[in-house]
Amino acid sequence: MKALIFAAGRGERMRPLSDATPKPLLSVGGKRLIEWHLENLAHAGVREVVINTSHLASQFPQALGNGARYGLRIEYSYEGETPLETGGGMLKALPLLGSEPFIAVNGDIWSDFDFASLPREPNGLAHLVLVANPPQHPRGDFGIDADDTLFPFADVPNAQRSLTFAGIGAYRPELLNNWREVIGDAPGAHENPPRFSITPLLRAAISQDRIGWQQHRGAWNDIGTPQRLRELDATLL
Repeated sequence: MKALIFAAGRGERMRPLSDATPKPLLSVGGKRLIEWHLENLAHAGVREVVINTSHLASQFPQALGNGARYGLRIEYSYEGETPLETGGGMLKALPLLGSEPFIAVNGDIWSDFDFASLPREPNGLAHLVLVANPPQHPRGDFGIDADDTLFPFADVPNAQRSLTFAGIGAYRPELLNNWREVIGDAPGAHENPPRFSITPLLRAAISQDRIGWQQHRGAWNDIGTPQRLRELDATLL
């Protein structure tokens, strides 16, 4: 099973640190943030990883090379000077990812999640990992009803509970088959290459009951600001 690491973002909230270094290459706990992902993916049996890049893209191959030191083969999907967002970035990386299901993970999170627990053959179009809502996002992303059915939060005002998307999942390439139909005339959809979020595609698949999920109850951090980076670094050290 291959994996995609989203690493193309500008990291505006991480400035000024991200002015000189891409956020996934910032160090935490004695190693680069993205290296935690690479090591965990290799431990789970992944052998091929695609990293999408844009902001300060040349620093990634300089820092990580071809992946051999992690027991991996790394390929890079360069998106140009403007990041293509999650949907556009995944679409551009598909030729490198192939036709089988793959793992995708945000490059700016830290977690002890075991990637081996993801299904190699997701039921439906994707399988998402959710976590308890962090302090900076108390409303969450998804509502869960009494039958543990997943809904976009806005669609379930009386949900039993809500959870936050961890930025980790297993995806089938077919999720992107009808992206133009779903995205419509959204900004960036008609650019070349197209730029769009994966969120509308997930919402459409959820409405068709084609998205699975699991909750991770272990450690998880969204490294969105210098303060959160410092706090995690102190904890890990």
